[in-house]
Amino acid sequence: MTIPFKPGIVLILAITIRFFSEDPYLLAQENHATKQIRPNVLFIFLDDFGWRDCGFMGSDYYETPHLDALAESGMVFTNAYSASANCAPARACLLSGQYTPRHEVYNVGTSRRGNPKFGKWMHVPGTDTLPKKIRTWAHQIQAAGYRTGTIGKWHLSDDPRPYGFDFNFAGTHGGSPPRGYYPPHPNAPGLKDAPADEYLTDRLTEEAISFIDRNRERPWFLYLTHFAVHTPLQGKPDLVAKYDAKEKGALHSHAVMAAMIESVDSGVGRIVNKLEESGLKENTVIFFSSDNGGYGPATSMHPLKGYKGTYYEGGIREPMFVSWPGVITAGSRSEEPVINVDFYPTFCDIVGAELPSDQACDGENLLPILLQKKNTLDDRALFWHFPAYLQSYQRIDGQRDLLYRSRPCSIIRHGRWKLHQYFEDGAIELYDLETDIGESRNLATVNPEKARELLAELTRWRDDIEAPIPNQRNPRYDPEAEAKALEQLQRKRAKKQ
Repeated sequence: MTIPFKPGIVLILAITIRFFSEDPYLLAQENHATKQIRPNVLFIFLDDFGWRDCGFMGSDYYETPHLDALAESGMVFTNAYSASANCAPARACLLSGQYTPRHEVYNVGTSRRGNPKFGKWMHVPGTDTLPKKIRTWAHQIQAAGYRTGTIGKWHLSDDPRPYGFDFNFAGTHGGSPPRGYYPPHPNAPGLKDAPADEYLTDRLTEEAISFIDRNRERPWFLYLTHFAVHTPLQGKPDLVAKYDAKEKGALHSHAVMAAMIESVDSGVGRIVNKLEESGLKENTVIFFSSDNGGYGPATSMHPLKGYKGTYYEGGIREPMFVSWPGVITAGSRSEEPVINVDFYPTFCDIVGAELPSDQACDGENLLPILLQKKNTLDDRALFWHFPAYLQSYQRIDGQRDLLYRSRPCSIIRHGRWKLHQYFEDGAIELYDLETDIGESRNLATVNPEKARELLAELTRWRDDIEAPIPNQRNPRYDPEAEAKALEQLQRKRAKKQ
């Protein structure tokens, strides 16, 4: 006998299971059963926001009460990483669920970064556009019946809509705020007629609220990808004045950065209020993270070494939390190493979308961790590959090389151990992050067996993924000019010390 499908019965069954079940994993799975209760997803993604740039990660100067409250309502990840140390490749990894050698976005732009006389190898240029053949998680979520939107920075093509988004506001191929944080913004979709005194971060918050309001009757996924706190450093004058008058912290002290962060945080508070007023808060999952380490001249990731552009922990470790009322235990924390390619399978599982059967996914589903079904994922390594150059800026401490934040390298983290391999000089660096989170003691010669083990695993991964390694001499390389520039920077650093 065929039983006719009745949506009302499905909804009643799902609600009954939600009420009586004490198993959060079963509850999460039932969220997939019927369109009426599928969770909405809000993904708040910041730019150049460092590991300690918020209260819940220990800032002693920046004020983030709304982010802190959300973090406390869910699970905080203390070992969360980006798959790249700067903007465009980090976003390509995020959207594709793939490490850099698969999508080949290695740097911001494809030109050589830094003085062409410095650095002995030709870089691998890669591409500056996410290949359209790649199906993003937005494609999969859109196909599952969700309304998808991106508001803010895109950086991977001229238009994000062909990559699975129904709605785009302000997203272009540009990586910086269109014309700073105040108008004019002539080439950014939706911002051409912005009022002269409108602060960009506030406008993106308004658009997020409008998106939620327009789509309250259907499931939605919103990728709110703020330009903040990317340069140029511009805060609202009243907030800058507030922080100028505030006592400086031992960790953080930059008033303009603090003002920019408060604008983001206040906007998050307004969005949460909208969710509550609309009756959507209990059925909305909120993810929060950043694309790479903080901007070195203005903030600090201490005790981590490095900042944006370096492959030390300060350049790739990110603040991260997930809040899902009634499903994720409030006040929970995970020390499991996770990386931004993990978002792809996690998003798809939460909304009931399929993973592409014909496309590699390097990430792992984090839902069992979020629901505390597992404390750790299956034993795995995390990888980074950067076959390019990224020039230094005025801060020259916290990086291996005074001329470059990064030269061509590959990195592996497996458990407590992290190994760097640099291709120009063949150098190997090995760190025990459990005892030396600041990567201050290179153990490669102290523990050569572990170094060989990790290097072999890293080499196998590169071979499997067909990662390109620079091997062509730079015809413009001038070792004497490079040595002279290094000497000048060393003298400069010695004076500061």
